[in-house]
Amino acid sequence: MTGADTGVLTGAVAARDYSFWYGEKQALFGISLDFAPREITALIGPSGCGKSTFLRSINRMHDLLPGVRSTGAITLDGEDVLDRMLDVVQLRQRVGMVFQRSNPFPKSIYDNVAYGPRLNRHATRSELDDIVETALRRAALWDEVKDRLRSNAAGLSGGQQQRLCIARALANEPEVLLLDEPCSALDPIATQKIEELLWELKKELTIVIVTHNLQQAARLSDQTAFFYLGQLVEFGATTQLFTAPREERTEAYITGRFG
Repeated sequence: MTGADTGVLTGAVAARDYSFWYGEKQALFGISLDFAPREITALIGPSGCGKSTFLRSINRMHDLLPGVRSTGAITLDGEDVLDRMLDVVQLRQRVGMVFQRSNPFPKSIYDNVAYGPRLNRHATRSELDDIVETALRRAALWDEVKDRLRSNAAGLSGGQQQRLCIARALANEPEVLLLDEPCSALDPIATQKIEELLWELKKELTIVIVTHNLQQAARLSDQTAFFYLGQLVEFGATTQLFTAPREERTEAYITGRFG
């Protein structure tokens, strides 16, 4: 039973005193913050400040890297996602991920979207047909691809490929969607489509997006977190952070004095 069925919002993510190391190098220092369900949170800050490291910690994308370690906690609806007994495959179904560069599988459009449900749910063909159509509709892509579902996904434009990757994540019915600079390689029109899509999806999901584009963060997000040198400098409502930041370093960054 989902949160929508019970009236309880799912997809609440919280970090408490979370630190992370790549070998001897500490990348994050005592991060504590809460991502509310059905909101978009933007993570901003200069390159190398820890934004992507933190984002990827939420669904344990670092697990296969040698020599990494962490302390503190990250929870999803109160459950510790760092618990070594937790099923990571199940976690990544609940917490979908979209990367900077679109990475469709070398398969058909249909098979890209059906991949997760086919593997994880052993869905029947008719069920898969419904799942694929629903996911592509939710990703605002169905009308553009419905007549070529069996075509290779590589034939799509860059913006369409990125929306296909979002559809692939949505097919697993996640509660949280993580996006790591999803528009950095896209033109303004494709970027606008992604932003409009995310604005619609936040009615159903918790969304966390890493972006270097401050205008995008200001347009799109409800909350913004400013990272600098592995530390969380400031976190709060986007309108407040961009118009009346509490921290001098935040103001310096958003006004372009560094970064």
